[in-house]
Amino acid sequence: MTSGPRLVVVGDPAGRRVAFFQDALRTAGLPGARAVSWPDVLRGRARFAGGETVRLDSPGEDPEADVLLRGVDDPARVEGTGRWYGRFTAAVADLARSVARAGAVLVDDPAELAVLFDKRLSHGRLRAAGVPVPESPTSGAGAPAVRGWADVRALTAGAGLRRVFVKLAHGSSASGVLALETNGAGRVQATTSVERGADGRLFNSLRVRRYTTEREVASVVDALAPDGLHVERWLPKATQGGRAADLRVVVIDGRATHAVLRTSRYPMTNLHLGGARGDLAAARAAIAAAGGRWEDALGVCERAAAAFPGTRCVGVDLLPASGWRRFAVGEVNAFGDLLPGLTGLPGSGAEGLDTYGAQVAAQFVDGPAMSPFTSTTRTASTTSSSSTTSTTGTSTT
Repeated sequence: MTSGPRLVVVGDPAGRRVAFFQDALRTAGLPGARAVSWPDVLRGRARFAGGETVRLDSPGEDPEADVLLRGVDDPARVEGTGRWYGRFTAAVADLARSVARAGAVLVDDPAELAVLFDKRLSHGRLRAAGVPVPESPTSGAGAPAVRGWADVRALTAGAGLRRVFVKLAHGSSASGVLALETNGAGRVQATTSVERGADGRLFNSLRVRRYTTEREVASVVDALAPDGLHVERWLPKATQGGRAADLRVVVIDGRATHAVLRTSRYPMTNLHLGGARGDLAAARAAIAAAGGRWEDALGVCERAAAAFPGTRCVGVDLLPASGWRRFAVGEVNAFGDLLPGLTGLPGSGAEGLDTYGAQVAAQFVDGPAMSPFTSTTRTASTTSSSSTTSTTGTSTT
């Protein structure tokens, strides 16, 4: 059996993420990790020991953790993400101190997690690093707060933006996202999975719907605003088979290792909202036919990951512009590695490994198994942008 550190994983002990991680450890010949639940962390009951290496995974599959973090009575409710963020970041900071006092090691940087889980801060950091991102009037720590529909109207009008995404600043899985359109006559339409109940409460629905009056849109935005909102330009995406397409690219220790193409007939490509995995080979061919290079697209993702050097694995949402020649980064996800059955890209060093196996090989295995993963990224990610990328969101369409 391969030697290695004594590992601890903080997550849902009965969930898929922890199971995939444990399977990857066993496959690598390592002992299983000690599992610590998020409710134990949130209640101050988690304990660590010297010599342990602690990995954080998402609390998202644990209903008890969701109640403790958001304080809502129904997991389908949209509200509570602001409370989730405050409680989660405080818990991670406390956990980091506890780990350090015990003489253990935390894999990722808690301060970076606080940025990654705030779309406004994350967008601002990416923009400052020269990573192509959609134009946004709410980017960065100094951006104006969005207190409701009136602010969305004013900010988008001031920036000349007629098609935007309005997102919960601390949301995930397309929760609370509105794809908003206005025309020259002032007509408003929003596409979203948010369902508004008769009592005004908001729920996530598996059915995407359209609100076609300003009154309806305003009521939803006003209800979302207390949790914090981020607004960014809605970039026209490339298409495959008549469906909008984007990519989730996993970057491990600075190297793009896994990629999946996602397609949908809706602006949001999430699988639970009718999205589907597309043909990655066809997408690569489309990039080449447009005069671009697949390596440059991956390089954009590696540059985005490099803006968070203390976070060893991220999932980058890459937005190919119409025509497949230029790219922007929509989001960088701290827990963006849940892609069951997906194996590594050719030439990535992770061939034959899923995202968890690749992380184990890169981070926890001593010896040759680690050699494919280095902190040196591909040439395209460390040189100046080619014609496939730009450093401002406004030139990515």
